[in-house]
Amino acid sequence: MNFELTQEQEDVRRAAREFATKEFLKERAEEYDRKEEFPFDIWKKACELGFMGIHFPEEYGGAGMGCLENVIVAEEFCRADSTIGSAIILADFSSEYILLFGSEEQKREVLPKVAKGKAITAGCYTEPEAGSDLTAIRTKAVKDGDEWVINGTKTFITNAPIADYFVVLAVTEETQPRYRGFTTFLLNKRMEGIKITPIKGKLGIRASPTGEVAFKDVRVDESAVIGQINRGFYQVLEFFNESRIEIAAQALGIAQGAFDRTVNYMKQRKQFGQPIGAFQALQHRIADLRAQIEAVRLLVYRAAWNWDNKKVDPAITSMAKYLAGKLAVKVCDEAVQMHGGYGYIAEYEVERFMRDAKITEIYEGTKEVQLNTISREIFGKMRA
Repeated sequence: MNFELTQEQEDVRRAAREFATKEFLKERAEEYDRKEEFPFDIWKKACELGFMGIHFPEEYGGAGMGCLENVIVAEEFCRADSTIGSAIILADFSSEYILLFGSEEQKREVLPKVAKGKAITAGCYTEPEAGSDLTAIRTKAVKDGDEWVINGTKTFITNAPIADYFVVLAVTEETQPRYRGFTTFLLNKRMEGIKITPIKGKLGIRASPTGEVAFKDVRVDESAVIGQINRGFYQVLEFFNESRIEIAAQALGIAQGAFDRTVNYMKQRKQFGQPIGAFQALQHRIADLRAQIEAVRLLVYRAAWNWDNKKVDPAITSMAKYLAGKLAVKVCDEAVQMHGGYGYIAEYEVERFMRDAKITEIYEGTKEVQLNTISREIFGKMRA
Protein backbone atom coordinates (compact mmCIF):
# COMPACT_ATOMS: atom_id res chain seq x y z
CA MET A 1 0.00 0.00 0.00
CA ASN A 2 1.59 3.26 -1.18
CA PHE A 3 0.30 6.59 0.06
CA GLU A 4 2.72 8.71 -1.96
CA LEU A 5 1.72 10.60 -5.08
CA THR A 6 3.79 10.02 -8.20
CA GLN A 7 6.20 12.70 -9.35
CA GLU A 8 3.81 13.54 -12.17
CA GLN A 9 0.96 14.04 -9.71
CA GLU A 10 3.15 16.23 -7.50
CA ASP A 11 4.01 18.28 -10.58
CA VAL A 12 0.30 18.69 -11.31
CA ARG A 13 -0.28 19.90 -7.75
CA ARG A 14 2.59 22.36 -7.91
CA ALA A 15 1.50 23.75 -11.27
CA ALA A 16 -2.13 24.10 -10.15
CA ARG A 17 -1.08 25.85 -6.94
CA GLU A 18 1.27 28.24 -8.74
CA PHE A 19 -1.36 29.15 -11.32
CA ALA A 20 -4.13 29.64 -8.76
CA THR A 21 -1.95 31.66 -6.39
CA LYS A 22 -1.02 33.99 -9.23
CA GLU A 23 -4.42 34.34 -10.89
CA PHE A 24 -7.06 33.95 -8.16
CA LEU A 25 -6.60 37.37 -6.62
CA LYS A 26 -8.73 38.31 -3.61
CA GLU A 27 -9.94 41.56 -5.17
CA ARG A 28 -11.06 39.82 -8.33
CA ALA A 29 -12.80 37.06 -6.41
CA GLU A 30 -14.73 39.63 -4.39
CA GLU A 31 -15.76 41.36 -7.62
CA TYR A 32 -16.95 38.15 -9.29
CA ASP A 33 -18.84 37.27 -6.12
CA ARG A 34 -20.46 40.70 -5.87
CA LYS A 35 -21.43 40.90 -9.55
CA GLU A 36 -22.30 37.19 -9.82
CA GLU A 37 -20.11 36.88 -12.92
CA PHE A 38 -18.19 33.94 -14.30
CA PRO A 39 -14.38 34.48 -14.55
CA PHE A 40 -14.10 33.83 -18.29
CA ASP A 41 -10.57 35.22 -18.64
CA ILE A 42 -9.12 33.08 -15.84
CA TRP A 43 -11.01 30.02 -17.06
CA LYS A 44 -9.53 30.40 -20.54
CA LYS A 45 -6.03 30.62 -19.08
CA ALA A 46 -6.66 27.47 -17.05
CA CYS A 47 -7.77 25.71 -20.24
CA GLU A 48 -4.74 26.92 -22.19
CA LEU A 49 -2.47 25.45 -19.51
CA GLY A 50 -4.23 22.09 -19.67
CA PHE A 51 -5.99 22.08 -16.30
CA MET A 52 -9.44 21.62 -17.79
CA GLY A 53 -10.03 18.17 -19.18
CA ILE A 54 -6.78 16.96 -17.64
CA HIS A 55 -8.55 13.61 -17.21
CA PHE A 56 -9.71 13.40 -20.85
CA PRO A 57 -7.84 11.05 -23.20
CA GLU A 58 -5.38 12.83 -25.46
CA GLU A 59 -7.47 12.13 -28.57
CA TYR A 60 -10.17 14.36 -27.08
CA GLY A 61 -7.87 17.24 -26.17
CA GLY A 62 -6.97 16.16 -22.66
CA ALA A 63 -3.76 15.15 -20.94
CA GLY A 64 -4.65 11.49 -20.62
CA MET A 65 -4.50 11.59 -16.82
CA GLY A 66 -7.08 10.36 -14.33
CA CYS A 67 -9.68 11.26 -11.75
CA LEU A 68 -7.01 11.66 -9.06
CA GLU A 69 -5.14 14.31 -11.06
CA ASN A 70 -8.43 16.10 -11.68
CA VAL A 71 -9.15 15.95 -7.94
CA ILE A 72 -5.75 17.46 -7.16
CA VAL A 73 -6.44 20.38 -9.49
CA ALA A 74 -9.90 20.93 -8.00
CA GLU A 75 -8.51 20.85 -4.47
CA GLU A 76 -5.74 23.34 -5.20
CA PHE A 77 -8.00 25.71 -7.13
CA CYS A 78 -10.58 25.84 -4.32
CA ARG A 79 -7.86 26.10 -1.70
CA ALA A 80 -6.52 29.20 -3.44
CA ASP A 81 -9.98 30.73 -3.67
CA SER A 82 -13.37 29.16 -3.01
CA THR A 83 -15.25 31.42 -5.44
CA ILE A 84 -13.03 31.42 -8.54
CA GLY A 85 -11.87 27.86 -7.94
CA SER A 86 -15.41 26.50 -7.72
CA ALA A 87 -16.53 28.33 -10.84
CA ILE A 88 -13.66 27.03 -12.96
CA ILE A 89 -13.74 23.39 -11.88
CA LEU A 90 -17.49 23.27 -12.53
CA ALA A 91 -17.20 24.68 -16.06
CA ASP A 92 -16.91 21.16 -17.49
CA PHE A 93 -19.73 19.67 -15.42
CA SER A 94 -21.26 16.65 -17.20
CA SER A 95 -18.51 16.53 -19.82
CA GLU A 96 -17.49 13.30 -18.07
CA TYR A 97 -20.95 11.98 -18.82
CA ILE A 98 -20.26 12.42 -22.52
CA LEU A 99 -16.87 10.76 -22.08
CA LEU A 100 -18.49 7.80 -20.34
CA PHE A 101 -21.51 7.23 -22.56
CA GLY A 102 -21.31 9.48 -25.60
CA SER A 103 -20.86 8.32 -29.18
CA GLU A 104 -17.54 8.91 -30.88
CA GLU A 105 -19.11 11.82 -32.76
CA GLN A 106 -20.43 13.37 -29.54
CA LYS A 107 -17.06 13.03 -27.82
CA ARG A 108 -15.19 14.63 -30.71
CA GLU A 109 -17.77 17.38 -30.97
CA VAL A 110 -17.73 18.42 -27.31
CA LEU A 111 -14.69 17.30 -25.34
CA PRO A 112 -11.88 19.05 -27.30
CA LYS A 113 -13.83 22.31 -27.08
CA VAL A 114 -14.23 21.92 -23.32
CA ALA A 115 -10.54 21.17 -22.84
CA LYS A 116 -9.43 24.13 -24.97
CA GLY A 117 -11.75 26.70 -23.42
CA LYS A 118 -14.14 26.91 -26.35
CA ALA A 119 -17.21 25.39 -24.71
CA ILE A 120 -18.89 24.97 -21.33
CA THR A 121 -21.18 22.08 -20.42
CA ALA A 122 -24.16 21.68 -18.12
CA GLY A 123 -26.07 18.69 -16.77
CA CYS A 124 -29.86 19.05 -16.67
CA TYR A 125 -31.14 16.54 -14.13
CA THR A 126 -32.89 18.44 -11.30
CA GLU A 127 -36.46 19.67 -11.76
CA PRO A 128 -38.73 21.94 -9.66
CA GLU A 129 -40.56 18.88 -8.30
CA ALA A 130 -37.69 16.42 -8.57
CA GLY A 131 -34.63 17.35 -6.57
CA SER A 132 -33.21 14.50 -4.53
CA ASP A 133 -35.83 12.16 -6.02
CA LEU A 134 -34.48 11.82 -9.53
CA THR A 135 -37.11 9.20 -10.33
CA ALA A 136 -39.81 11.89 -10.20
CA ILE A 137 -38.68 13.88 -13.26
CA ARG A 138 -41.38 15.03 -15.68
CA THR A 139 -39.38 16.27 -18.68
CA LYS A 140 -40.42 14.10 -21.63
CA ALA A 141 -38.94 13.16 -24.98
CA VAL A 142 -41.60 11.82 -27.36
CA LYS A 143 -40.74 10.07 -30.62
CA ASP A 144 -42.15 11.80 -33.73
CA GLY A 145 -41.00 10.02 -36.85
CA ASP A 146 -37.21 10.14 -36.94
CA GLU A 147 -37.05 12.83 -34.25
CA TRP A 148 -37.48 13.22 -30.53
CA VAL A 149 -39.53 16.16 -29.23
CA ILE A 150 -38.44 17.34 -25.78
CA ASN A 151 -40.62 19.32 -23.36
CA GLY A 152 -40.05 20.14 -19.72
CA THR A 153 -38.20 22.32 -17.23
CA LYS A 154 -34.98 21.84 -15.29
CA THR A 155 -33.87 24.03 -12.40
CA PHE A 156 -30.79 24.80 -10.29
CA ILE A 157 -28.68 23.94 -13.32
CA THR A 158 -25.00 24.77 -12.89
CA ASN A 159 -23.60 26.76 -15.85
CA ALA A 160 -27.05 27.10 -17.48
CA PRO A 161 -26.66 30.79 -18.44
CA ILE A 162 -23.23 30.24 -20.04
CA ALA A 163 -23.36 26.64 -21.26
CA ASP A 164 -22.89 25.66 -24.89
CA TYR A 165 -24.02 22.05 -24.45
CA PHE A 166 -26.62 20.43 -22.19
CA VAL A 167 -26.91 16.82 -21.06
CA VAL A 168 -30.66 16.38 -20.51
CA LEU A 169 -32.39 13.54 -18.67
CA ALA A 170 -35.91 12.87 -19.94
CA VAL A 171 -38.70 10.29 -19.76
CA THR A 172 -38.85 8.34 -23.02
CA GLU A 173 -41.14 5.51 -21.94
CA GLU A 174 -43.72 5.24 -19.17
CA THR A 175 -42.72 2.11 -17.29
CA GLN A 176 -42.91 0.71 -13.78
CA PRO A 177 -40.69 1.53 -12.07
CA ARG A 178 -40.49 4.85 -13.91
CA TYR A 179 -36.69 5.12 -13.95
CA ARG A 180 -36.47 2.24 -16.40
CA GLY A 181 -37.80 4.56 -19.08
CA PHE A 182 -35.30 7.45 -18.84
CA THR A 183 -32.90 8.54 -21.60
CA THR A 184 -30.29 11.30 -21.85
CA PHE A 185 -29.83 13.66 -24.79
CA LEU A 186 -27.10 16.06 -25.89
CA LEU A 187 -28.50 19.46 -26.79
CA ASN A 188 -26.79 22.55 -28.20
CA LYS A 189 -27.74 25.97 -26.83
CA ARG A 190 -28.48 27.17 -30.38
CA MET A 191 -31.38 24.75 -30.77
CA GLU A 192 -34.79 26.33 -31.13
CA GLY A 193 -37.07 26.00 -28.13
CA ILE A 194 -34.50 26.32 -25.31
CA LYS A 195 -35.12 29.14 -22.85
CA ILE A 196 -32.67 29.92 -20.06
CA THR A 197 -33.50 32.01 -17.00
CA PRO A 198 -30.62 32.91 -14.65
CA ILE A 199 -31.09 32.31 -10.93
CA LYS A 200 -29.58 35.16 -8.92
CA GLY A 201 -29.13 35.90 -5.24
CA LYS A 202 -27.43 32.66 -4.20
CA LEU A 203 -25.82 32.34 -0.79
CA GLY A 204 -22.48 31.31 -2.28
CA ILE A 205 -20.53 30.20 -5.38
CA ARG A 206 -21.91 33.30 -7.07
CA ALA A 207 -19.27 33.25 -9.79
CA SER A 208 -20.65 29.89 -10.92
CA PRO A 209 -23.83 30.78 -12.84
CA THR A 210 -27.01 28.85 -12.10
CA GLY A 211 -30.28 28.89 -13.98
CA GLU A 212 -33.54 27.33 -15.05
CA VAL A 213 -33.69 25.66 -18.46
CA ALA A 214 -37.04 25.22 -20.20
CA PHE A 215 -37.52 23.04 -23.28
CA LYS A 216 -40.48 23.67 -25.55
CA ASP A 217 -40.85 21.36 -28.53
CA VAL A 218 -37.09 20.98 -28.91
CA ARG A 219 -36.49 18.58 -31.81
CA VAL A 220 -33.46 16.33 -32.06
CA ASP A 221 -32.63 13.24 -34.09
CA GLU A 222 -31.18 9.94 -32.94
CA SER A 223 -27.65 11.35 -32.97
CA ALA A 224 -28.55 13.35 -29.84
CA VAL A 225 -29.16 10.24 -27.71
CA ILE A 226 -26.34 9.67 -25.22
CA GLY A 227 -25.72 6.02 -24.52
CA GLN A 228 -28.65 3.62 -24.59
CA ILE A 229 -32.32 4.48 -24.82
CA ASN A 230 -34.14 3.89 -21.51
CA ARG A 231 -30.83 3.44 -19.65
CA GLY A 232 -30.39 7.09 -18.74
CA PHE A 233 -31.14 6.71 -15.03
CA TYR A 234 -28.50 4.02 -14.57
CA GLN A 235 -26.00 6.03 -16.60
CA VAL A 236 -26.58 9.13 -14.47
CA LEU A 237 -25.97 7.15 -11.29
CA GLU A 238 -22.70 5.83 -12.69
CA PHE A 239 -21.69 9.36 -13.69
CA PHE A 240 -22.44 10.60 -10.16
CA ASN A 241 -19.92 8.08 -8.83
CA GLU A 242 -17.23 10.17 -10.50
CA SER A 243 -18.68 13.67 -10.32
CA ARG A 244 -19.26 13.45 -6.57
CA ILE A 245 -15.55 12.85 -6.07
CA GLU A 246 -14.79 16.21 -7.69
CA ILE A 247 -17.34 17.91 -5.41
CA ALA A 248 -15.65 16.25 -2.45
CA ALA A 249 -12.34 17.70 -3.70
CA GLN A 250 -14.00 21.11 -3.99
CA ALA A 251 -15.11 20.85 -0.36
CA LEU A 252 -11.68 19.63 0.72
CA GLY A 253 -9.98 22.55 -1.00
CA ILE A 254 -12.35 25.07 0.57
CA ALA A 255 -11.72 23.54 4.01
CA GLN A 256 -7.95 23.69 3.52
CA GLY A 257 -8.09 27.26 2.23
CA ALA A 258 -10.13 28.48 5.21
CA PHE A 259 -7.81 26.56 7.53
CA ASP A 260 -4.70 28.16 6.00
CA ARG A 261 -6.11 31.66 6.37
CA THR A 262 -7.12 31.02 9.97
CA VAL A 263 -3.70 29.74 11.00
CA ASN A 264 -2.04 32.77 9.42
CA TYR A 265 -4.46 35.08 11.19
CA MET A 266 -3.88 33.40 14.56
CA LYS A 267 -0.13 33.89 14.25
CA GLN A 268 -0.58 37.64 13.72
CA ARG A 269 -3.64 38.61 15.77
CA LYS A 270 -2.75 39.53 19.35
CA GLN A 271 -4.97 39.50 22.42
CA PHE A 272 -3.92 39.83 26.05
CA GLY A 273 -0.36 40.57 24.98
CA GLN A 274 0.29 37.52 22.78
CA PRO A 275 -0.78 35.96 19.45
CA ILE A 276 -4.07 34.13 19.84
CA GLY A 277 -2.36 31.10 18.34
CA ALA A 278 -0.47 30.78 21.61
CA PHE A 279 -3.64 29.89 23.54
CA GLN A 280 -3.84 26.15 24.07
CA ALA A 281 -7.63 26.03 23.75
CA LEU A 282 -7.42 27.47 20.22
CA GLN A 283 -4.41 25.31 19.37
CA HIS A 284 -6.41 22.21 20.21
CA ARG A 285 -9.31 23.29 18.00
CA ILE A 286 -6.92 23.91 15.12
CA ALA A 287 -5.19 20.58 15.71
CA ASP A 288 -8.56 18.82 15.61
CA LEU A 289 -9.43 20.46 12.28
CA ARG A 290 -6.03 19.55 10.84
CA ALA A 291 -6.55 15.91 11.77
CA GLN A 292 -9.98 15.85 10.15
CA ILE A 293 -8.71 17.49 6.96
CA GLU A 294 -5.97 14.90 6.60
CA ALA A 295 -8.41 12.05 7.22
CA VAL A 296 -10.89 13.33 4.64
CA ARG A 297 -8.12 13.92 2.11
CA LEU A 298 -7.17 10.25 2.34
CA LEU A 299 -10.79 9.24 1.76
CA VAL A 300 -11.25 11.58 -1.22
CA TYR A 301 -8.02 10.36 -2.80
CA ARG A 302 -9.06 6.76 -2.20
CA ALA A 303 -12.36 7.37 -4.00
CA ALA A 304 -10.46 8.88 -6.94
CA TRP A 305 -7.98 5.98 -6.94
CA ASN A 306 -10.87 3.52 -6.95
CA TRP A 307 -12.33 5.21 -10.02
CA ASP A 308 -9.03 5.24 -11.88
CA ASN A 309 -8.46 1.58 -11.10
CA LYS A 310 -12.01 0.55 -12.06
CA LYS A 311 -12.81 -0.46 -8.49
CA VAL A 312 -15.74 1.91 -8.12
CA ASP A 313 -17.47 1.74 -4.75
CA PRO A 314 -20.55 4.04 -4.54
CA ALA A 315 -20.45 3.88 -0.74
CA ILE A 316 -16.84 5.13 -0.61
CA THR A 317 -17.70 7.90 -3.06
CA SER A 318 -20.67 8.93 -0.92
CA MET A 319 -18.56 8.79 2.25
CA ALA A 320 -16.02 11.09 0.63
CA LYS A 321 -18.61 13.64 -0.46
CA TYR A 322 -20.57 13.44 2.79
CA LEU A 323 -17.59 13.93 5.08
CA ALA A 324 -15.85 16.48 2.87
CA GLY A 325 -18.98 18.64 2.67
CA LYS A 326 -19.53 18.50 6.42
CA LEU A 327 -15.89 19.29 7.02
CA ALA A 328 -15.89 22.30 4.71
CA VAL A 329 -18.84 23.80 6.56
CA LYS A 330 -17.31 23.02 9.95
CA VAL A 331 -13.86 24.43 9.16
CA CYS A 332 -15.31 27.60 7.67
CA ASP A 333 -17.59 28.06 10.67
CA GLU A 334 -14.59 27.71 12.99
CA ALA A 335 -12.58 30.05 10.77
CA VAL A 336 -15.18 32.80 11.08
CA GLN A 337 -15.43 32.23 14.82
CA MET A 338 -11.67 32.42 15.35
CA HIS A 339 -11.45 35.59 13.31
CA GLY A 340 -13.99 37.16 15.66
CA GLY A 341 -15.64 40.28 14.28
CA TYR A 342 -13.20 40.35 11.38
CA GLY A 343 -14.48 36.98 10.23
CA TYR A 344 -17.88 38.51 9.62
CA ILE A 345 -16.66 40.97 6.99
CA ALA A 346 -15.35 40.37 3.48
CA GLU A 347 -11.87 41.74 4.15
CA TYR A 348 -10.65 38.47 5.65
CA GLU A 349 -12.17 36.14 3.01
CA VAL A 350 -13.36 33.45 5.42
CA GLU A 351 -16.83 35.02 5.30
CA ARG A 352 -16.97 34.23 1.56
CA PHE A 353 -15.42 30.79 2.04
CA MET A 354 -18.17 30.01 4.54
CA ARG A 355 -20.88 30.98 2.05
CA ASP A 356 -19.23 28.99 -0.72
CA ALA A 357 -18.80 25.89 1.45
CA LYS A 358 -22.46 25.19 2.17
CA ILE A 359 -23.36 24.11 -1.37
CA THR A 360 -21.00 21.13 -1.15
CA GLU A 361 -23.46 19.55 1.30
CA ILE A 362 -26.34 20.06 -1.13
CA TYR A 363 -25.63 19.61 -4.82
CA GLU A 364 -24.65 16.35 -6.51
CA GLY A 365 -26.83 14.70 -3.89
CA THR A 366 -27.54 16.14 -0.45
CA LYS A 367 -25.79 14.72 2.58
CA GLU A 368 -28.99 12.78 3.31
CA VAL A 369 -28.80 11.16 -0.14
CA GLN A 370 -25.19 10.19 0.54
CA LEU A 371 -26.23 8.58 3.83
CA ASN A 372 -28.87 6.60 1.94
CA THR A 373 -26.19 5.22 -0.38
CA ILE A 374 -23.93 4.32 2.53
CA SER A 375 -26.84 2.71 4.39
CA ARG A 376 -27.72 0.53 1.39
CA GLU A 377 -24.14 -0.75 1.36
CA ILE A 378 -24.54 -1.74 5.01
CA PHE A 379 -28.11 -3.07 5.12
CA GLY A 380 -29.03 -3.68 1.49
CA LYS A 381 -32.55 -2.78 0.37
CA MET A 382 -34.89 -3.02 3.33
CA ARG A 383 -38.49 -1.89 3.75
CA ALA A 384 -39.83 -0.37 6.93
